[in-house]
Amino acid sequence: MSDELIHTLEAKLDELIRQCTRLQQDNAELKKRESEWQRERVRLVEKNELARSRVEAMITRLKSLESE
Repeated sequence: MSDELIHTLEAKLDELIRQCTRLQQDNAELKKRESEWQRERVRLVEKNELARSRVEAMITRLKSLESE
């Protein structure tokens, strides 16, 4: 193999390694963000359920006051 071909292959391999490293970092960041979004979603679902329960309790109290 000629030196020029070897240098070309080395340069391409170095670029592939850089891209692989960048993609691994991007993937780790995306997984972290996904985990954060999932925790936020759980928190919002719980908050929504609490609000729904409170509204239902208020409606029940209002209906009981209405029937008095």
